[in-house]
Amino acid sequence: MTPRAEATRRRLFEATMRLARGTGLAGVTVDDIAADAGVAKGTVYYNFGSKDGLVEALLRHGVGDLAERMTAAVEEAGDDASAGLAGLVDAALAFIERYPGFSQILVSELWRTPGNWAETLMPLREEILMILERQLARVAACGRFPAGVPVRSAATALFGTLLVSALDWLVFEPERDRAEVRDAVLTLLAARAEPE
Repeated sequence: MTPRAEATRRRLFEATMRLARGTGLAGVTVDDIAADAGVAKGTVYYNFGSKDGLVEALLRHGVGDLAERMTAAVEEAGDDASAGLAGLVDAALAFIERYPGFSQILVSELWRTPGNWAETLMPLREEILMILERQLARVAACGRFPAGVPVRSAATALFGTLLVSALDWLVFEPERDRAEVRDAVLTLLAARAEPE
């Protein structure tokens, strides 16, 4: 793909994410996307074939970007599993802060039954869960994870917590610092209610 074509696709992605933040995907038209991106309507069809093609490509692109950021944060932390987890959480929150519309798309489409993009989202969800699960398993191997809690279940809970906590932060308390939200998520992850 040429740099110009890549730049056009990125503008279309960005426009779709901005517009979806206010209305969700159902309320966004190809005309809206093209106008917001500053391109002709035909450019959307040329690059993606249809609005559904654009959304499918957007989902793949967004989750791929999120996965890369999370993986890079873990690698940057090196051997420190807890620092890797904190970096991963911060990277996910930074992504959601930058692309809240994309995150709203994920929340609205992942758990919709039946969803228009369920077949596309299931493997993408799995990709993110695997990153979370690998890091939580590293934390568990260091003895810093509650005994008896299945790592897969914790990864699923963390994924949902990240999405909902971040969107709640951006909608209701945007003045809060991202580090504060990150620390709250990590504290919640570390806390375990003891039976009475």
